[in-house]
Amino acid sequence: MTKLVTIYGGSGFVGRYIARRMAKAGWRVRVAVRRPNEAIFVKPYGAVGQVEPVLCNIRDDASVRSVMSGADAVVNCVGILAEAGRNEFDTVQAEGATRIARIAADESVGKLVHLSAIGADLESDSEYARTKAEGEAGVLNEMPTAVILRPSIVFGPEDQFFNRFASMTRLGPILPVVGADTNFQPVYVDDVAKAAELALTESVEPGVYELGGPEVDSFRGLMHRMLEIIHRRRLVANMPFFVARIMAFGFDMMQTISLGLFTNSMITRDQVRNLTNDNVVGEEAKGFAELGIQPVTMASVLPDYLWRFRPSGQYDAIKDSAKNLRT
Repeated sequence: MTKLVTIYGGSGFVGRYIARRMAKAGWRVRVAVRRPNEAIFVKPYGAVGQVEPVLCNIRDDASVRSVMSGADAVVNCVGILAEAGRNEFDTVQAEGATRIARIAADESVGKLVHLSAIGADLESDSEYARTKAEGEAGVLNEMPTAVILRPSIVFGPEDQFFNRFASMTRLGPILPVVGADTNFQPVYVDDVAKAAELALTESVEPGVYELGGPEVDSFRGLMHRMLEIIHRRRLVANMPFFVARIMAFGFDMMQTISLGLFTNSMITRDQVRNLTNDNVVGEEAKGFAELGIQPVTMASVLPDYLWRFRPSGQYDAIKDSAKNLRT
């Protein structure tokens, strides 16, 4: 019988790539999400009935267990960058991750892959980083054979990093960033999905794997790379941390006072705390090399989806070429 994998958060940015890979590998894929009707796009990843979105609330034991029934493997991709409503860091990233692992152990699931993040730290003053670490600890306590993947910032066609800042370049001549000197090691989303696939289908040593691409660059450097690709000239302005903290406090307070009617999608105080630390693979950490994966470069992927932010979009290259024509 064809094996079954349940992917919690399988319609998200990274989860959808894992779902696609597992479907191509011949597995049945159960995509557990809060809004199945908004995840219909995953169904064509496989044959009819091979990939199915199902309703799940990771805050509830019965809901988590029901979508895990009969699964041979489980992947947890659920995570949040900012709190909103009932989706709090502790509830989602610590308690939710531990719940999935505990129930996977109860159900005798063969393999578990948990998606975390570089920078996860029990001692961090960032709620995001601390709860990521608590989630990892809970997963390994319940299932010591689990594989935990810690990617740096993930890029790809649906990302909320390069797409977001490329969109901001349309608003004016200045591109403001917080933590311009903070280093990142961007990793392509399908390389992360490939690591998850290997952990599910091959014999991979349990433990934590930190995943970063072949290039390390500062926030400012990444913005300059992006600007070169989209053919725009902008001043990358570094916003001092003390200014960013004041702005983030204001946005957070607006969300609190409005009782959630206003959602802070700009920048939060917790995100400012995270931006004070480099986001790169540790020197002693296991990573792509141990998995036998050669990660792709940013230059080989970014132009494929950032072209739409060029001044003339898909016609930008044609206009540049036309300038060379003789009159």
